[in-house]
Amino acid sequence: MSGVGKIVKKCLGEMSFNTGGGNINWFPGHMAAATRAINSRLKVADLVIEVRDSRIPLSSANQDLQPRLSSKRRIIALNKKDLANPNIMHKWIDYFESCKQDCLPINAHSRSSVQKLLELVELKLKEKIAKEPTLLVMVVGVPNVGKSALINCIHQIASSRFPGEEETSKSRTLTWCNTGYCRIQGYKPHSFNMQIAQRPSIYVLDTPGVLVPTISDIETGLKLALAGSVKDSVVGEERIAQYLLAILNTRQTPLHWRNVHNNTVKEMQNGSDGKHDYNIKDLLPKRRVLPVASNVHYVEGIAKEVQSALYSTLSEFRGDLQDENELEILIEQQFEALQKALKISSRANEARIMVSKKFLTLFRAGKLGPFILDDVPILSSKS
Repeated sequence: MSGVGKIVKKCLGEMSFNTGGGNINWFPGHMAAATRAINSRLKVADLVIEVRDSRIPLSSANQDLQPRLSSKRRIIALNKKDLANPNIMHKWIDYFESCKQDCLPINAHSRSSVQKLLELVELKLKEKIAKEPTLLVMVVGVPNVGKSALINCIHQIASSRFPGEEETSKSRTLTWCNTGYCRIQGYKPHSFNMQIAQRPSIYVLDTPGVLVPTISDIETGLKLALAGSVKDSVVGEERIAQYLLAILNTRQTPLHWRNVHNNTVKEMQNGSDGKHDYNIKDLLPKRRVLPVASNVHYVEGIAKEVQSALYSTLSEFRGDLQDENELEILIEQQFEALQKALKISSRANEARIMVSKKFLTLFRAGKLGPFILDDVPILSSKS
């Protein structure tokens, strides 16, 4: 078992990711209802777009749906490709192609990227075009993989294709989304659809994000939590941050931040280290507000100090990263270093929680660099 696996077992404990798991209850009733509705609608779908998170191409798959999805025309859309390591992404594309599965990395916030996805959809439906006057495409995925962003972008493209229907389609625009639940104005559960082509008529059907009732593998659950598919409050920010540090350390990722560390040290020596009161709100995106250059540099400065702190602690570490006890000691040292880097007072209430929240926010925003947390499976050489 790897160092990450061991520390998961020892430091993080056995977590019950199911409805009967004590105080942890992350599979609410609306997910159960949504799952039943999705299974019902899959029967009539001509093609399925399964949206996954590019950082966890396997962990973000709803395993309960896989047997049914594998029998359908399907495109796996690896969303958030801008947050995924491009040096590894091509290996995942090769993996899915070897499994004879259509796969396309996308950025749901990019219209050109989504346009390529829709072109692939129409290509995959080419065989049915001559036979069926109306075709239905379903969009499925676990929470927080970017389905809402994809649907909104598809809506924009559809509105430009059919401007005459723009006013009526406005009432169906996605207006709010939270982990595991989506609400649409004028939306009847599991029936939201929009037209993306006329000849033949191709409609896209949206569905709520749903997880499986039971996640038996702890690391899969932690990866989902790290990506935001499971709410932080369910697992705990500190647990998730510990897991992220375990991954970074065992992969020796902070050692690649040597130049960042050296530059940060020089800036501090030159007295350019500003005395700021760091606030988690500064890391969160502001809606409908253009980015201010000073704010961007401020957040980038936070990320560099965090990278520098992790580089220092790992480069000075002389223990065995595969030993869970020694890895645990390193992680404790890194929490202290992060607390200083993030300017959080040791006297602050719940200081470790504050450190964890800010650290996770930086990671999720891509400020620590692009990552892919899942390992590419090794396929058997047998035919």
